Amino acid sequence: MPNPTSEMPPITKAVIPVGGLGTRFLPATRTVPKHLLPVLNVPVIEYAVREAAAAGVTDIAIVMSPSMESVVDYFGNQPVLERELKARGRDELLEAQLELASLANVSAVYQYDPKGPGHAILQAREFCDGEAFVTIFPDDVIIHETSATEQLMQVYREHGGSVIAVTESPDEIVHTKGIVGGTAIGDDVYSVDVVVEKPALEDAPSNLAIVARYILDNGVFDYLAEERSGVGGEIQITDAIAALLGNSPVHARQISGFHADTGNPGGMLEAAIYVAKQDPKLAEVVKRALAD
Repeated sequence: MPNPTSEMPPITKAVIPVGGLGTRFLPATRTVPKHLLPVLNVPVIEYAVREAAAAGVTDIAIVMSPSMESVVDYFGNQPVLERELKARGRDELLEAQLELASLANVSAVYQYDPKGPGHAILQAREFCDGEAFVTIFPDDVIIHETSATEQLMQVYREHGGSVIAVTESPDEIVHTKGIVGGTAIGDDVYSVDVVVEKPALEDAPSNLAIVARYILDNGVFDYLAEERSGVGGEIQITDAIAALLGNSPVHARQISGFHADTGNPGGMLEAAIYVAKQDPKLAEVVKRALAD
């Protein structure tokens, strides 16, 4: 196991799975990939890529189904738009577009036969090239001065291995979540000794539910490559993490920040209202709308 006092190698790679048909957002998602739907004017996928880049990630693989190339294209240069903005003297807006295109090296990795979240991550094995990596499931928008990924990085730099983001879950939804159990070793940090996907409440080791952010030791690929079906007949990332226990450190960080599941219209609305309220002008719009 890594020596906690030694310097951990920096993590520069992230895997962002964007599978799913987005049926809860039909008809909008007939032609627009779900993760390009915006929270106000910023697509959900941009939140994930910015979060990874701000935490030091330089290379990002977006795992997608064929025909979703527009998700990756969003992070490339847009020559026509940039030329028009320059010609019109919209320098500030042009600078923002160029900055967006320079956040990270964003590339596509295809998942042709979706078999669950673990299977999506498996497709990025060659991209990760033996290194530990960040995984972000972008439906979960998490906003905090110290991002969720950076909160995990802080634990990784001290302990190495894998780090899982968790939050306290109400009893009534424990059976729908991945749950960890372990020992508290510091403020909001746990040494994990069990990981269970969707346990019955009476079998759950705690109420600490996994929430869409991971730092994963590259060893998870050895398990994922066996393509064992877990809960729901899918290949689960929780099972791969459980396979690491005893061989590599696994920690959990109870993360801080606003959190909304934008994979459904209610969560998207919640995120939009939260973001709007951070802007004084838009906050007034929200106030007036809610007063009507």
